[in-house]
Amino acid sequence: MRASRSRPTVDVVIPTLNEAHVLEKSVRTLRDFLGTHLGGYDWRVVVADNGSSDGTDGVARRLAGSLPDVRGVFLSERGRGNALRRAWRESTADIVCYMDVDLSTELTALPKLLDAIALDGFDIAIGSRLARGARIDRSLRREAISRCYNLLVRALLRTRFSDAQCGFKAISRRVVEEIVPLVEDGSWFFDTELLVLAEKHGFRIKDVPVLWIEDNDSRVRIIPTALADIRGLLRLRRSLARGLPARATEACASDPRPPGPKSGQ
Repeated sequence: MRASRSRPTVDVVIPTLNEAHVLEKSVRTLRDFLGTHLGGYDWRVVVADNGSSDGTDGVARRLAGSLPDVRGVFLSERGRGNALRRAWRESTADIVCYMDVDLSTELTALPKLLDAIALDGFDIAIGSRLARGARIDRSLRREAISRCYNLLVRALLRTRFSDAQCGFKAISRRVVEEIVPLVEDGSWFFDTELLVLAEKHGFRIKDVPVLWIEDNDSRVRIIPTALADIRGLLRLRRSLARGLPARATEACASDPRPPGPKSGQ
């Protein structure tokens, strides 16, 4: 990462799973954009590969070895949430964000997300395909599923943010330290759980309308993912009914004992 005491630092994370065919092009496109439009920040691109079997990890290692502002994070365990948790927790940047490798969301929205945190005092900024001013190009099926899911989130959990699952988000260092450790899901529901817990704890979330174009080569299995998200919603609702979990830093402060081994270790 390029260092400057006067500018906020940013890690832009791209979670990947079997994306060898598009990764290099996307990383180079992203770097070109960041170099031109992110002059107020010191940035780095982080490829977080989670269990690819098509050589994606090899492409990421080659890019990280040849480009000084690219880093690779490699997990054997699959799951977008697992990849983001690992990359974000290892980062020391002031702001961490992520976007899908297909760059479905127009990159011009990225500075707006970062400025919302660095300049406007928000804790989280999310790209929204459902906020006023957003423009989208996707199938009627995916549009209907997305709208129904977000209505369900708001109805079951009494939330205010507009789009839980858009793959275009930025969060502050404080959210990384206090909320990310509380998120249980390691897959697609990670986003929703993060936003719900953050909002319930009083963190400020900014909805940024985006231009989003559906990738016809998307590997997301819509129906299984939607069902898993609904199970996640029900689990989270039951959990919140028992009480809001303490922020990670609060839990550490209230218990001076060193952490014990994780279950299964």
